[in-house]
Amino acid sequence: MTSDTRNILVTSALPYANGPIHLGHLVEYIQTDIWVRFQKMRGHQCLYVCADDAHGTPIMLKAQSEGITPEVLIERIGQEHREDFAGFLVDFDHYHSTHSEENRHFAELIYTRLRDAGHIARRTIRQAYDPEANMFLPDRFIKGECPRCGAADQYGDSCEACGATYAPTDLKNPVSAISGATPVEKESEHYFFKLGDFHAMLRKWTGSGSLQEEIRNKLREWFEAGLNDWDISRDAPYWGFEIPDAPGKYFYVWLDAPIGYMASFKHYCQQQGLDFDAWWRADSTAELHHFIGKDIAYFHTLFWPAMLSGAGFRTPTAVHCHGFLTVNGQKMSKSRGTFIKARTYLDHLQPEYLRYYFAAKLGPGVDDIDLSLEDFIARVNSDLVGKAVNIASRCAGFIHKGFAGRLADSLPDPDLYDRYVRAGEEIARHYERREFGQAMREIMALADVANQYVDEQKPWVLAKREDGQAQVQAVCTQGINLFRAILTYLRPVLPAMAEKAEGFLGIPALTWAAVQQPLVGTRINAYEPLMTRVDPQAVQTLLEASKESLAPTPTQPQGPLTQDPIREEITYDDFAKVDLRIVRISRAERVEGADKLLRLTLDLGGETRQVFAGIKSAYDPADLEGRLTVMVANLAPRKMKFGLSEGMVLAAGPGGQDLFILSPDTGAQPGMRVK
Repeated sequence: MTSDTRNILVTSALPYANGPIHLGHLVEYIQTDIWVRFQKMRGHQCLYVCADDAHGTPIMLKAQSEGITPEVLIERIGQEHREDFAGFLVDFDHYHSTHSEENRHFAELIYTRLRDAGHIARRTIRQAYDPEANMFLPDRFIKGECPRCGAADQYGDSCEACGATYAPTDLKNPVSAISGATPVEKESEHYFFKLGDFHAMLRKWTGSGSLQEEIRNKLREWFEAGLNDWDISRDAPYWGFEIPDAPGKYFYVWLDAPIGYMASFKHYCQQQGLDFDAWWRADSTAELHHFIGKDIAYFHTLFWPAMLSGAGFRTPTAVHCHGFLTVNGQKMSKSRGTFIKARTYLDHLQPEYLRYYFAAKLGPGVDDIDLSLEDFIARVNSDLVGKAVNIASRCAGFIHKGFAGRLADSLPDPDLYDRYVRAGEEIARHYERREFGQAMREIMALADVANQYVDEQKPWVLAKREDGQAQVQAVCTQGINLFRAILTYLRPVLPAMAEKAEGFLGIPALTWAAVQQPLVGTRINAYEPLMTRVDPQAVQTLLEASKESLAPTPTQPQGPLTQDPIREEITYDDFAKVDLRIVRISRAERVEGADKLLRLTLDLGGETRQVFAGIKSAYDPADLEGRLTVMVANLAPRKMKFGLSEGMVLAAGPGGQDLFILSPDTGAQPGMRVK
């Protein structure tokens, strides 16, 4: 280590321990892993820790539904998460769980320090209570309309449409996500973190360069609205840590989740003999970087730094937010097969295809990125196979066959190689600033130059000349060295391919410093393909494997059933393909320019669909919202003039005002299958 060596602790948001990892999650972990690998290649001490977020009501209820304890559930899910991350070459230095003694220790320590300093308040509140499930409802188990923008199907703590945060009692037309009942209000004493005490500190920290401009601008809105006290307690029954001085009260999962960063690192320090305090004390010179999705910026840029500051710990050096993932330009969909789980992808495609594609699309901002599968196939095949790998395959054979694998003692064009060395510093600046897409473009420009060099030198022609052998060795040595530089710069993105290349070249792990000196006068091993092309059929098979509903039925006209003549008979097997589901109409609105259509937002119990229904003449939209009905859930999506319709609601009647949507019996819940 030199005086320029940085000590960097890096985290990604903790995946929730009640379900599998999918491609949307992987945007963040791949982005973080690339940045960490780059820092390590530059010679810095960079440690990457993470953990499963293992507390909260959803995990408690899921365990109950499976007839197991929460401990058994989180252990199983945690192992699945570790395997999925390893499959995508995400290389954590340590992976832990928030259900740990380290996390309990730091949660209690931070709480008691805040309490003793006067930053915790107690007061009785009126809280949403499910009269059927006999329990207070966590924010995320209440859904309704956003009190600010009116967006339907929003959770009880924040709006995904406009970013507003609010109390669950502020929601319009709320329903319990557990039973479907309308919540009632009930009094309970709760504990609050007085965020307003840290207004000045947060103003200074958020303006210190720790955040992206888009996030700083968003924070200005929150500062202007006022920093409200944050409810950090939940009532039993609750799966989590009990608050030390409050029997029957538990820490809200969002309090102990970010503390999981500290807990995971503490466990790692105990294993490795590192000084935890040197990294976390208030005057630490180490860096702390959090990579998160933009949807949880509020917690990481206000509550978290305030908690740390109030408890005497250091604040983050930077919080790096990213956008969401769409597939083929649309939100991930189970019916279209684009809600792709990590494990399903790994069953069909190589992980480095996706790592490279994400890198090529990622920038330093919070814009969403799109996984266009057609572009994915074309870009990976063109860039990685057609350009980068192609350089080695074109040169290695000549060196291995004609010169027993021995490279020439010098480069015929040292100025060209020096150009590649100098390019490495600009590429490094792009990596440092998380400008991965720009870095990939510059690396592929170098690959174009290398292939052009081989084309111009024509070693296959030189090899046929009696006096051309020395030139063949020199030209191919130059090509191999250009390839080595390119693979060095790609190594943070493609670690497995780089490792294969290191074996082929017979060299230690590639580093930024090592590329300064060319590889000459040494022996390389026989070349074996480093990467194969993406098979379009494998992508199609992946989509088919990701579809969770039954095969789509033939496209049918939208709107209600009419008094048409009885059509051709179908078999029972034909009818069995129709997937009828109970849904709740969370929003209904008129469609501008349409005479008969209403746009319905339907809640299937965890998934939202948009459907256009020809029932405008029979219903006022306000009368539909909150009602249960039945939909055909596996009808192929139909592109209409006004947007995409993702199913069909069932209705009957002669038409006009005498048209009735089907209404299930009391007790039905969204997502139930109609049999």
